[in-house]
Amino acid sequence: MGFHLVKRKYWVLILLTAVIILLDQWTKALVLNRFHLGESIAVIPGFFNFTFVKNPGAAFGLLATADPAFRIPFFLLVPLIALGAIGYVFHKLDGDDIRMSTALSLVIGGAIGNLIDRAMLSYVVDFLDFHWKNIYHFPAFNIADSTICVGVAMLMFDMLLQEKAVRKNQGSERNASPAR
Repeated sequence: MGFHLVKRKYWVLILLTAVIILLDQWTKALVLNRFHLGESIAVIPGFFNFTFVKNPGAAFGLLATADPAFRIPFFLLVPLIALGAIGYVFHKLDGDDIRMSTALSLVIGGAIGNLIDRAMLSYVVDFLDFHWKNIYHFPAFNIADSTICVGVAMLMFDMLLQEKAVRKNQGSERNASPAR
């Protein structure tokens, strides 16, 4: 297959996923090499810090206290299954569907970034710490988490647009049908 014959969706997948994984792993390596666990540096005082947090669980620490004999295999197996399912959906996309290719590539890149942490460290490195003064702290997260959230938001937005288009199309079909 020639260089120019590869469908655009695969270029999006390869390039975006590679950039996400490299940026995610580079920022996590910086945190691991320059911060002590729990260390925090204010970037925007009262709003945003870089804080080194080990997250052995899922989003927001879900299952963080589960038995490691369950938790570690679970968090290695589930992302692999999810990546397989997302890969299947990606394969079924139209070759020029850049919006959906981008959304799925964001999710794939983020999932692989966090999977690398789990496989290498048995936890995910989180460090983006948003808070309101010291009253409320949003759970710390990382680049991979961010791209997953943006990708999922894009997928949800696309589903809403499709649903709206279907409803609009159904309404125009009803109006166009001859009266009996």
